[in-house]
Amino acid sequence: MYSSCMKNKMKFLALAVLALPLAGIHAAKAQQARDHEPAMMVRISEITVDAKHLAQYKAILKEEAEASVRLEPGVLAIFPMYQRDSNTEFRILEMYANREAYEAHLKTPHFQKYKTGTVHMVKSLKLVDMQPIDAETMARMFTKMNSR
Repeated sequence: MYSSCMKNKMKFLALAVLALPLAGIHAAKAQQARDHEPAMMVRISEITVDAKHLAQYKAILKEEAEASVRLEPGVLAIFPMYQRDSNTEFRILEMYANREAYEAHLKTPHFQKYKTGTVHMVKSLKLVDMQPIDAETMARMFTKMNSR
């Protein structure tokens, strides 16, 4: 006959086999819930600008960022900045309510003006899509900024 150790292993295996389908159902339901939620889109644009166009680029970028946040409900943040040690190296934190808001943003007159007006100024562009870790804290951050 089986030893008590072997009996325990058999019970464990039986429970594991029964639990697998339940785990799969739970994972599928969690994925369905995520698929039906509008997912926030977060991106960091890494841009290098030709130094001879620096002042003009900053003015156009500032105008575009301000208009995007003011006019587009789906644009949560367009936050441009440049590196202290290298003022031709820009980073733009972009936050959109969802992918549809981002797609709509690309079609706006102010974005088109920025894109066409700066294309000759940009030496390199890298778009890095990010995944937020804690969206709840981000929401509190915006509330905190408004209370100042």
